[in-house]
Amino acid sequence: LSERQYWGSDLQLPEIPFEEIMYNDESAYKWLCTLKKVGIVLLTGAAARQGELVKLGHRIGFLRLTFYGPTWQVQDKADANNVAYTTGKLCFHTDYPVLQHPPGVQFLHCIKQTAAGGESGVVDGFHVSNKLKKQNPQAYQILSSTAVDYTDVGVDYCDFAMQCKQRIIDVDSRGQAVRINYNNATRDTVFDIPAEKVRPFYAALKEFDDLLNSTEHKFTYKLKPGDIVTFDNWRVLHGRQSYQSGSEVTRHLEGAYADWDVVMSRLRLLRKRVLNRD
Repeated sequence: LSERQYWGSDLQLPEIPFEEIMYNDESAYKWLCTLKKVGIVLLTGAAARQGELVKLGHRIGFLRLTFYGPTWQVQDKADANNVAYTTGKLCFHTDYPVLQHPPGVQFLHCIKQTAAGGESGVVDGFHVSNKLKKQNPQAYQILSSTAVDYTDVGVDYCDFAMQCKQRIIDVDSRGQAVRINYNNATRDTVFDIPAEKVRPFYAALKEFDDLLNSTEHKFTYKLKPGDIVTFDNWRVLHGRQSYQSGSEVTRHLEGAYADWDVVMSRLRLLRKRVLNRD
């Protein structure tokens, strides 16, 4: 499990039938192992209705409750309090860096898909971070040491006013990336660093962002109704192409989160069952 499999536009998106991981321990074990190593797995064949992610949560243990609720509906809303609830393009980001402990795993279940537009994109943030470290060690050092302010204020599951400082690239004692915290939609206007460090920071951030959006690093796909994409929110940045709004909802995803502690607990239990059965 310690060996990550890095990828770019050449990603062969792993796929496993939803029903298999729900009722077969070997398939569930394969799903979670792949999720840990590759960072993303597509589950296929779920029912195209709300509630499937609650079942998935029960399969691993439980879902992560946030200010957007235990699950949340990604669709065009007239009174949108989040950029995801519009038809506009979403740039590559990780979710919830405004929390001290962002959710480790994200689930997105496609219930309805628009005919034109709405394609999803993902980038391996650890792979891109390694590239940045090699080509510009100073930029990597800046992004892994500078505390950036994030904020989110609004009303959803309840009213909230969140504020947090995060480094865009969190590293371990060896300087290796262990979590990406990057979401321009919630990056605050406050940036309390010395004035002489502002330009170098933005130069480093632009280089990182350019790598994220380069053709060789991003993988694009389109979810179909019944697909559930599961991915590592600490590693994989995700985005979406814009699509046309209509008189009714044309695209509907249900989302949910889980913590890596819960996922790894289930993985260990499944490993014991599978090995004992063998």
